[in-house]
Amino acid sequence: MQTHIADFIKDTDAGKEAERILRTCTHCGFCLATCPTYQELGNELDSPRGRIYLIKQVLEGHEPTGETQLHLDRCLTCRACESTCPSGVEYSKLADIGREVVEQKVPRNEKRALRWFIRTAVPNPKVFSTLMTLGQAARPLVPGALRDKLPAKESAPTWPEAPKQATRRVLLLEGCAQPAMTPATNPETVRLLGEAGIEVVRTPKAGCCGALHQHLGEPEGAHGYMKRNIDAWWPEIQNGADAIVVNASGCGAQVKDYGYFLRNDPDYAEKAAEVARLAVDPVELIEGMADRLAPRADAPRRIAFHCPCTLQHGQKMPGRVEAVLRKAGFELTPIGEPHLCCGSAGSYSVLQPEMAKRLRRRKLDNIEPAKPEMIVTANVGCQTHLGDEAKVPVRHWVELLTVR
Repeated sequence: MQTHIADFIKDTDAGKEAERILRTCTHCGFCLATCPTYQELGNELDSPRGRIYLIKQVLEGHEPTGETQLHLDRCLTCRACESTCPSGVEYSKLADIGREVVEQKVPRNEKRALRWFIRTAVPNPKVFSTLMTLGQAARPLVPGALRDKLPAKESAPTWPEAPKQATRRVLLLEGCAQPAMTPATNPETVRLLGEAGIEVVRTPKAGCCGALHQHLGEPEGAHGYMKRNIDAWWPEIQNGADAIVVNASGCGAQVKDYGYFLRNDPDYAEKAAEVARLAVDPVELIEGMADRLAPRADAPRRIAFHCPCTLQHGQKMPGRVEAVLRKAGFELTPIGEPHLCCGSAGSYSVLQPEMAKRLRRRKLDNIEPAKPEMIVTANVGCQTHLGDEAKVPVRHWVELLTVR
């Protein structure tokens, strides 16, 4: 793709990076076949190729409009297009650049307060947990888009003690929304790892991974959260922690890119690269002991595994959790169109509720005919989004396993 990047951005790091990515695109259109919004709307401007053209126009000096912003907002950043692209176009990185430029040039008249709330409240675990508790108590008074995202109140299991004879020490990103929305996920992850002889060290000063700001066109805000996490983890890394477990695959995809995001920061580039290297999904720690895993006594055996976009497209790890679950003794029911997003996509389900609901219905229509007893997944957003409408419980996969 030929480019003529405008002077306002041409010599910046963002401009050079955007030009590099644009020049890898060959206009082939393979991405249209796997883009959820194009499949639903049939408008090429709501496809990766169409959005690439829109971003290219803006970077070449054309003034963006509300229409430009709308089509970029409709993108889920699911990265299915990246899995499909034969040329290796790094679409998500280009989309981040495009969103940032458009955000600066096009004033927002709608959902400005909602976007501010997401950026301000969600990344703060204490604030978010308090608001979640209040919202659950006063559900009828909560605005519709937010009310739909309120899961039923659930008590967190007791945090497990460290194993007496640990073979490894790892850190855990507990996250910002996850402790309040799916309170069992972190303790159950620690339990499973502990049974495998892995000690989990808590780092309370680590929190939001930065993905919310990153995908809302505010990379500087995202960088702040990244640096805070690195600062929280670094003493433990120096003290021998050899992995950072991220059990929300959306956060995992983000943390594994810290080295890229902070590559030009002289104070954090090397540390960020090391943190990215150490970041792992739980399956990366336990798949080597799959022959020692078994279903917990109360776990259903016939389940559907929804692989989040951030695990299969972002982290490039399709099939790995499924293999562990099958080897442990579960029957996995078939899922049609497994590559398509469920519509959660971080803040997307709040900011684009109609499209999110359409995609959720499509996902459940692909899951439910096989009649699984439970749906399991690997990301807090997918779990709560699907759980709002699914006919069976939706849980994180770590909750179903034990080590023999």
